[in-house]
Amino acid sequence: MVLRREPTARQMRLGAELRRLREAAALTAIEAAALLGANRVQISQIESGLVGVSEQRVRRLASHYACTDQEFVDALAVMAVDRTRGWWEKYRGQLPTSFLDLSELNHHASFRRDVAILYVPGLLQTEEYARAVFSGRVPELTHEELELRVRHRMAGQEITIPYELVIHESALRIRVGDRPASRAQLGKLLELSEAENVTVRVIPFDLDGFSRASSTMTYVGGPVPKLDTVVRDVPHGSALIDSASQLGAFRTRFRKVEAVSLDPERSRDFINRLAKEL
Repeated sequence: MVLRREPTARQMRLGAELRRLREAAALTAIEAAALLGANRVQISQIESGLVGVSEQRVRRLASHYACTDQEFVDALAVMAVDRTRGWWEKYRGQLPTSFLDLSELNHHASFRRDVAILYVPGLLQTEEYARAVFSGRVPELTHEELELRVRHRMAGQEITIPYELVIHESALRIRVGDRPASRAQLGKLLELSEAENVTVRVIPFDLDGFSRASSTMTYVGGPVPKLDTVVRDVPHGSALIDSASQLGAFRTRFRKVEAVSLDPERSRDFINRLAKEL
């Protein structure tokens, strides 16, 4: 069996979920291997995403682990047989793996929710805004590296799933680029907010008691809630969070931030006023 040199986040997530099921059943890797007719090393490789696993084996493992959530098992089985090679694969070897993992995550998402405090999310950025964001990176990117990131970002902006954005006024006012670029970015937000599957809400500066300035996140829905994922920026790139307790906390965090935001109609009016000020 050939080991994967660089498992994707999706492949590692499948392995992690199988490990969680095994641990919930209080079985060791050696015991799980015996039930499967394999060895401990194979179980370890499956759980780390280093090797693939068949749908049949996923279902056998779930049965041995006494998992009765059939919808969840079905979703894991789909992940096991998925061989999607999306548009992002042409960037493999050219961009950091985290860029490709996020593209794959979005491709398989059932919905997405963003909370943005300082920047417009990449999914909604104009080309000039994205270029300005990447231009601020330290150490500075070469021209080729910068343009590669901009092309990748623009290629992944189709929104076909339910999408909700709660964005703070600071992200709308900070001029990442120049005045025309900022005006164009606000215009794109207004245009996208009119789509039936897109909801944009604004948190204004004059809101009292807003203590959630660290709430920036991307919440991506999986085929079942157990397979949801939260994306958070960290100094070295992006961190994917998928533990049940943390997912629950981030769902609550989103609801609380959403509850204090302006409704979609007032938010569009708010963004329109800001655009006219520029």
